[in-house]
Parts: sequence; structure tokens; C-alpha cells
Amino acid sequence: MVTLQLDQIQIPLGQRIELTNVSWLEFEAILQELGQTRNTRIAYSNGILSIMALLPEHEKAKVLISDLVKVLLEELSVDCESFGSTTFKRQDMAKGIEPDDSFYIQNYAQMIGKDRIDLSVDPPPDLAIEVDLTAKTQTEAYAALGVPELWRYDDNQLQIAVLRQGWYVIAAESPIFPGWPILEMTANFMARSRTVGSSQALREFRA
Repeated sequence: MVTLQLDQIQIPLGQRIELTNVSWLEFEAILQELGQTRNTRIAYSNGILSIMALLPEHEKAKVLISDLVKVLLEELSVDCESFGSTTFKRQDMAKGIEPDDSFYIQNYAQMIGKDRIDLSVDPPPDLAIEVDLTAKTQTEAYAALGVPELWRYDDNQLQIAVLRQGWYVIAAESPIFPGWPILEMTANFMARSRTVGSSQALREFRA
């Protein structure tokens, strides 16, 4: 048997690798070895581990959409706790996922001051954001973990998926922001940021 170290594996930007037959203990060890400061995202489901190397445009889109959400929450005086790209995982489900950003909104109060999350006792985030430029989101893992709302941005379009009876259904409106045209607002904001820059677009959006 040939054994490779993680630092021997080079993943080109925008690409991903999949490792099969990865046990939970191996998954945990890989997470520890990868550390927190890295330009990759992981997804784990039923023994299959995906490691994705992120493109610069992925990171830019992630920041813009996250900023949009934060401005909306601030202007609407809605409290939240953001947990960024925290690894959300449950051993009993053999699932692990790292969103591009994540927010506790309905459940924000019980997450104040939390440094670690245990999904066997803590709720999942109320909103997860995924930019799918690198690899298609593993919605099955999000659904299993019970994330109520998932935003996916790809090909300059935002898609809102809402969890219904264990499956995601595409929605025209966000339950978190009822009455707000999130899809149209996001499209306009992202287009504007490419014209005048992200700072100016964000100021205009806030106004």
C-alpha cells in the first residue's frame, strides 16, 4: 500500500480531489492537519471526502454576498451571529461541510459567545451561503444536517433553496427576508460591483 502525506498533494486552483473510503477518524485527522488557515474547502459524506481549491473570483463573490446579507440584517435591525466557514459536522450522520459563510439568525441568541459547535446539541446555522464556482454544493449534506436555508451563487445567479421535509426546494423568496426581492437585489448588486467596485456598490445598496 502506498501512503501519501497531505502536503504531497497539490490541487490546482478551481479544481477538487475526492478521497474514498475515508473513515470518520481519518476525516477528523485530515481536518486537523489542514488547519484553519487554508484556501480550501472540504465536504464529507458517507466516507467520501472532497477537498476543493478556491479561485480568487470565488472568494470575491463570497465576500460580496456575505456583505449584502450583513447590510440587510443591520438595516432591518435583525440580530445574527456569523460563523463564516466553520466546519459543521456530525459523526452519527457521517456528514461534514464547510460553507462559504453561515449565519445564525432565528437561533442567534443561543450561539452568542460560542467558540465551538457541536451539532449533536447545537442547532445548524439558519442560513448557509455557497459559491459554486469550484464544485457543485453537496446539498445532501446540508439537508442531513438540517440547515433550513441555503443560498447558492453560480454563473452570476443566486438560487435560494429551502429545506422542506428533508429535501431542498427552490424558492423565489427567502423565508429569512420575507417580502424582499433577494434574487433581483443580489443580481443588481453583483453587476453594480463589477462596474463601480465593491465599496461603492455596497454604499449604494445600503442607501
